[in-house]
Amino acid sequence: MPHRYKVREIAQQAGLSEATVDRVLNDRPGVRENTRAEVAQAIADLDKQRAQLRLNGRRFLVDVVMQTPQRFSDAFRAAIEAELPAFAPAMVRARFHLWESGSTAQMAEVLGKIRGSHGVVLKAQDAPKVTEAVDRLVGTGVPVVTYSTDVPNSARCAYVGIDNHGAGVTAAYLMDQWLGAAPSGVLITLSGTVFRGEGEREVGFRSALRGSGREVVEVSDSDGIDATTERLVLDALQRHPGLEAVYSPGGGNTATVAAFEKLGREYKVFIAHDLDVDNRRLLRDGRISVVLHNDLRADARVAMRQILQRHGALPPEAARPAPIQVITPYNLPA
Repeated sequence: MPHRYKVREIAQQAGLSEATVDRVLNDRPGVRENTRAEVAQAIADLDKQRAQLRLNGRRFLVDVVMQTPQRFSDAFRAAIEAELPAFAPAMVRARFHLWESGSTAQMAEVLGKIRGSHGVVLKAQDAPKVTEAVDRLVGTGVPVVTYSTDVPNSARCAYVGIDNHGAGVTAAYLMDQWLGAAPSGVLITLSGTVFRGEGEREVGFRSALRGSGREVVEVSDSDGIDATTERLVLDALQRHPGLEAVYSPGGGNTATVAAFEKLGREYKVFIAHDLDVDNRRLLRDGRISVVLHNDLRADARVAMRQILQRHGALPPEAARPAPIQVITPYNLPA
């Protein structure tokens, strides 16, 4: 059957005869499984070598655009910078446009000013102005990859991150197991309702808790900033004395803990997202129960690969949802 490599190339790479490789490629009988594995490995090695040739001497400039609390942008920036050398022999540089709070108009303005870019990694609001700005960028030949929270109606080329709805369902399962028969109410803390990823987590969480009879109270539009989060949580706790658990899709967890302490209130379960500096400390100190996490370096690598693929520098590979890791104080990664 036709193949992207000549039989002679594969045979040389595998150290096998051309006749043996031909039998494997045409799925003929009488070939041992380990021989088939050797041919498959040889083809994979040739793919890697071809990718290296595509990358050789090429230069790429990628923009990372994120509205997010600094604790998260710091962690993701470190992940991007750690992964850039892995794309050698190509030279890949990154520019960062990071801020904590703002409007969709501000996000659209930043996207509209990007020049000379080979691609954008974007964490932004799912709003019409952002969709239009993404479409304009893509129309000029700049691929856009959304990260952590999607803008699905735009022309973005891929979404990278966890299945947010599935993460919310996972959080609800853990919450219900922890609380058991206790009638405890649950506080949900969102940084903003315009971020689709957080909304999907909340929908998954609420749907999985439906029928439990638990009171579920939401606070939102804090941008994940501690001072705003603490004020909103204090108000919610004073109005709802039955709240004894927290699900935090959006961050600001140090402030949420502080609000409980100010009122002398205790919580039985606290489920958070992302291993940023604050959540690591809170987890080690026993202030939060578990963190639902995905490997930021793996995410950064997939996002960059998606952009380089659009320029023909790497072979096509679909972006799949990142696996959700349930992190406790006892399996906290370094």
